[in-house]
This record gives sequence, structure tokens and C-alpha cells, in this order.
Amino acid sequence: MHWLIHDYREDDLAAVVHLIDTTAGLGQESVFSLAECLSALTSRQPAVVAVSQGEPIGAALAHLAGDRAWVMRIAIAPAWRGRGLASALLRELERRLLGQKVRRIAYVLPEEELLGEGLRNAGYTRRPAVAYFEKTEPNGPGDGLLDELGGRLLPGDLWEKVAGMTAEKSLIERRVVRPLAEPERAARHGVLPPRAVALFGPPGTGKTTFARAVASRLGWPFVELLPSRLADEGNLAAALRTAFARIAELERVLVFIDEVEEIAPVRGAGAPGGMHGVTNELLKLIPGFREGEERLLVCATNAIGSLDPAFLRPGRFDYLIPIGTPDAAARTAIWSRYAAARPEVDLAVLVAASEWFTPADIEHAARAAAQTAFERDPGRGEAEPGATTEDYLTAIAACRPTVTPELLAAFETDIAAHARV
Repeated sequence: MHWLIHDYREDDLAAVVHLIDTTAGLGQESVFSLAECLSALTSRQPAVVAVSQGEPIGAALAHLAGDRAWVMRIAIAPAWRGRGLASALLRELERRLLGQKVRRIAYVLPEEELLGEGLRNAGYTRRPAVAYFEKTEPNGPGDGLLDELGGRLLPGDLWEKVAGMTAEKSLIERRVVRPLAEPERAARHGVLPPRAVALFGPPGTGKTTFARAVASRLGWPFVELLPSRLADEGNLAAALRTAFARIAELERVLVFIDEVEEIAPVRGAGAPGGMHGVTNELLKLIPGFREGEERLLVCATNAIGSLDPAFLRPGRFDYLIPIGTPDAAARTAIWSRYAAARPEVDLAVLVAASEWFTPADIEHAARAAAQTAFERDPGRGEAEPGATTEDYLTAIAACRPTVTPELLAAFETDIAAHARV
């Protein structure tokens, strides 16, 4: 992907109007006039803009009318046509519409044209009126089923907020996000989008953060199944079966199971009592889950070697992705988030002092340093610079890192034995 999509801003107006005006004769028309589109933009109706290298290259805008939204226009610069941008813009616009409890999304074309096929591929149905395309969203955030499952639509910027972790982020982007976000392009290359992936690595390295970020990037509802909560229902296998049956009613969803070793341990004589049947049940549920085109199961574990081999085999899980401690570039990005307002803080020193720290460890140290600065502040109106490099170093020295040398050695062994990317 070579673009970023953000909510429409006032300073986008001139560029978006230019896009709408100059692409009107390129098979990107709609029944709404330029003046109507301009009115929608100035009245802050939902709209998104795609940008590449600082230049707007596409836009999509809608008009709300009760529980229905009319997609007024999708405008794309000619050089960017046929590269999946229309689908990406429509998906981001839909996510924002769902956030406003829209259940029906309609697009009216003046005649049969190229965009119609793209709308069919995106789940829209042609109605017998001009070329009236409508999409019903069965699982908006106000939908009772999603609420019952504890699911929600996450903010749309979580992917961009993943600091550092460049290697892991790039791998997940290429292997997981792109094929799911651009299924038509994936199909042209014979790529089957993944349906289930497992993230493994030491505790605190950001596995949950990545799962949430993928859901945010795709614009899919995020449902977390907590093994401990399912166990509270008495019969864990039955609770899993019920949860997956309810999830199957959602059109699109990312399901996340953390500490999955609690419900899929190695079967055998040493397995905890009753867990053999639970693991068997999960093994039977995953194939059915994989039948949905817009579903992704993400499981996370600190101990991949404790999982049943049949659970992890190809056909159930497409990728087994290691998530390690942040490298120097990633630690720099994370520390910058906490110390960005104080240029006098020596980030390079903090990065060197926090080798093998997880993102959670860095956050803990940053909070401790901030607390030190707060307690030093006399609170009499005198300006205080905030935490210093020395404050951060003191907090780092006092922190007990989550990842020990033993854990790192075990992680390297797990990568060699289990990683599949």
C-alpha cells in the first residue's frame, strides 16, 4: 500500500473538489452534482481522503439520512485507478458510517459503468432503479449481537500508532493485512487471504496491540474471547461452541484469543483435567470459522511449545508469527512518544539503556519518570521542565524487565521450531 487514508479536513477542500471535478468524465460519475458534493463537504458529512507523499489522490464522501447513508462520490486520480484504492476508500468510509449507526449504505450510478462491478465485489446489491446499489450492514456497533459478544469497532488509527516494530509490522502488513484488505488483487495473483494466524513471543511484546491494530486497519469489529470468562460458564467446550456459533452470524469480524494455551494445550496424559475435550472442540470449530471470507482468527501465546501440534498445523493456522522485543529503531520510536515534548532528553542514551525492554516495560519506566517529575514540582506556578534524562535512567535502572535472558533464549528456540511466515 502506498497511501494513507484520513478523515476529511477543511484544508482538503480545494484538492477534493478538484478531484471530483476532473474525474467526472472518467467513469467515476454519480447522480450527485459537484455543488451537492461541495455542500456535503462544507457541512461536515462523512468523508475520507487518500494521500500519497503529501498529495491527495482519492476521496470518498457520503450523506447521512436516518439509518441510511448515500455514497455521493468516489473520486480517484487517474494514475491510481485499478490499484485497489477505490475499495480502500469505500471500506474506510463504511467504517465511519457504521460508527454513526448506519445500517444501509446506498450508491446511485447514473448508468451502468465500471464502478458497478467494484460495488458488487464489495457486497452491494443492484436494485431495479437506474443503477441503484445498496448494502445492508448487519453488524453495526449498535447491533445487539456484537454488543453481547463484547465486540466493538476500534479507532481507525491504531495501525499507524504502532511505534517501531518495523520488521513485525511489515511482515503482518504483507502477509495478513493486504490480502484481506485487497482480496480482488490477491485473487489475481492466486493468493488466498489468511483466515487464522498465531502470534507468539515473550509477554508484553505487543501481541494484543498488533491484533487490535489489524482490526483497526481492516475496519472490522474486534471480538476478544477470554478463556477465563468462557470457563466461568461451567462447560468450556460448550461455551466455545456457543461463542463461535454467535460469531458466525457476523458478516465480518476479527476474533482474538489471548493466552490460547489455556484452551489448546498439548493433549496427552499430562494435560490438565478436562482439557482434552476442549482442545478437540476448538480443533473442530476452526475449519468452520475459516469458511467466512471476511473473518480472521488471531491467537496469541507466550508459550507456543505448549500448544497442541494439531492446533497449529497448516490448514488451521496460515502463519505463526514471532513478536519479539523492540529493536533500537522501535525503542527510539516508543521513547519519542513519551519524551517528544522535551528535546533536551537524550533519546539515544535511553534506547541504549533499555535493551530488551518490551513496550510495556518502556511505558512503565516512562510513567515512573513522569511521576518523579510531578512530585518534584512545587506547584506554585513555577515552570518545571518535566522528566529529565536522569529521571528516565533512574526509572530504567529500577525496572525489572519482563524478558529475561532465559526467556530470550527460549524465544529463539521457538522461532526455529515453530515460526511459519
